[in-house]
Amino acid sequence: MTEPPRIRRRRRLSSEEIRLWAEISRLVTPLRGRAAPSPPAPPEPITPPAPVAVMVPPGRPAAKKLAEKPAKQAAKQPAVKPTPVPSPPPPAPALPPLAPLERRVRTALRRGSRSVDASIDLHGMRQAEAHAALIGFLHRSRAAGHAVVLVVTGKGGAGGDAYAERGVLRRSVPHWLRLPELRPLVVGFEEAAHHHGGGGALYIRLRRR
Repeated sequence: MTEPPRIRRRRRLSSEEIRLWAEISRLVTPLRGRAAPSPPAPPEPITPPAPVAVMVPPGRPAAKKLAEKPAKQAAKQPAVKPTPVPSPPPPAPALPPLAPLERRVRTALRRGSRSVDASIDLHGMRQAEAHAALIGFLHRSRAAGHAVVLVVTGKGGAGGDAYAERGVLRRSVPHWLRLPELRPLVVGFEEAAHHHGGGGALYIRLRRR
């Protein structure tokens, strides 16, 4: 079977082609008995498509209300409050400087008219052992309500432990009494009287509870 002849559609001329054809038509002289060729018809204007109407089902809000709904929901949500930063604890109140014993207490101790409330002998102990013993002794004495106690350190003379430094406790105990762990317990201290050990012992005045 032979295929049917294809129908060729005429292509519409563009505006530029129409302008050129009009220029050529002015230059051509028609033959006798024939009319001048008429210029081709201008191309039809292209009509833009009509906007498509969006059908909103009955009972549903319009597009504007749908767009406003998320914004209203966001406005109704409570604002997230920032997590407060905890403030640092207030500093501990500063303790007054260490003070010597009261004059009347010192005089009574030196004359023997008053005795110490408690005493401990650290002589011959290692530093770690003496430090722990001193802390425990002062806490127990304060809990018992003692006011003045005696701590024997020793003068650090010759002999004794060959590995121990001479007079180490005599120098260490005053340093320990000034540290924060014992400072709240101690009001002051000073060298004891001769009959209580002299330079190898200390009177310690304790703070009241």
